[in-house]
Amino acid sequence: MMTNALSPELFRVIDANLNRLKEGIRVVEDIMRYRDNNKGLSSKLKSLRHLARVEETTELLTSRDSINDVLRPTIKSELNRTDIKSIILANFKRAQESSRVLEELYKLHNAGYSENFKHIRYELYNLEKIIILNEK
Repeated sequence: MMTNALSPELFRVIDANLNRLKEGIRVVEDIMRYRDNNKGLSSKLKSLRHLARVEETTELLTSRDSINDVLRPTIKSELNRTDIKSIILANFKRAQESSRVLEELYKLHNAGYSENFKHIRYELYNLEKIIILNEK
């Protein structure tokens, strides 16, 4: 069980990265599901998205401050998508980076959570290779 040693600022980091992780997976999942009708890949992505959870939802919501996020405005590179492949790739990278942040932070407080996010990250690496190399 996680201790109360995490500061509100670290809960804010966890909240942002947990949301980013799930959102990135969901974008790719929906493309595989609705565009490609690929039940196998969309199911694997959905399972990973459902693994991306922690018990401290109250602490996460209490620490959330999305209105005052200093990088909230969109930057030009975020608008630079040339095709569906670039959207898929960007969302895999977003999810992988977020899972790494979560893995590292939880090394200090909950080894089980850390291992879970490491597992998610490596699964994302594998799915990225399968999906990107088969992308039209």
